[in-house]
Amino acid sequence: MKTIRIVGVPEHFNLPWHMAIEEGAFRERGIELVWRDIPEGTGRMCQLLENKETDLAIILTEGLVKSIAEGNNSKIIQEYIATPLQWGVHVGAQSKYRDTSDLEGARAAISRFGSGSHLMSYVHAQSQGWHLDSLKFKVINDLDGAVKALTNDEADYFMWEHFTTKPLVDSGVFRRLDDCPTPWPCFVIAGTSAFLDRNHGVLRHILEIINTYTIEFKNIPSINKTLSNRYNQKLEDIDEWLSITQWSQNQIEESKIRLVNQTLIDLKRIDKGLEYSAIVI
Repeated sequence: MKTIRIVGVPEHFNLPWHMAIEEGAFRERGIELVWRDIPEGTGRMCQLLENKETDLAIILTEGLVKSIAEGNNSKIIQEYIATPLQWGVHVGAQSKYRDTSDLEGARAAISRFGSGSHLMSYVHAQSQGWHLDSLKFKVINDLDGAVKALTNDEADYFMWEHFTTKPLVDSGVFRRLDDCPTPWPCFVIAGTSAFLDRNHGVLRHILEIINTYTIEFKNIPSINKTLSNRYNQKLEDIDEWLSITQWSQNQIEESKIRLVNQTLIDLKRIDKGLEYSAIVI
């Protein structure tokens, strides 16, 4: 049995992986796929890849591209979610801020530097026409940290996936002022170069399995109820999320990587972009 380590966020996007693991699909191919939830998100997963503490990651596209440009010896194996991520812009329930335009110069809560919440703060600021040097950050590690920071006035706003945070909006912990979708496919499957160089056959089996699950995922009977129960989401929210989410079984397009590169350059997050062949296998 070949043991492979994989990490991802504890969110509804990754249910196909958990189903495949729980149903023994990888073990049937001689693979012990060991999943680890990373609530801190992409910044932490980039660190785990760089330190070779994981072999694979289901990770945000922009965060990984930035990390690779900065020397992380990892690559994109395949696109995982072909559609944008809907980043909600949230404030605390008692916040004085009532409109997104009021947030220029306010303190953004981020899971860590280099994370999706960090990078998307720049994308959002650019879309609002703000001066990028006006951005201020408070590192909060995870969603629980964001609740504490916004409730205790340690930060002013927080960007996180719309549907993951919606229970906090519904319960009156957060108020959502706006949504800011990514301009590119949001999640990719990534791996360390060290793993990829030595495990071509294993990787082929892993992709065959997960692609089989994702291509049929929306057709599974009562999958919306399963997602609702497992991730503590309202059924109508899950239905809406499923309607706008598309899993992918293909490599991410070169044009999308160029867009990520150019956006990161424009936002002064990287000095220069890498060639497509340096980012994907």
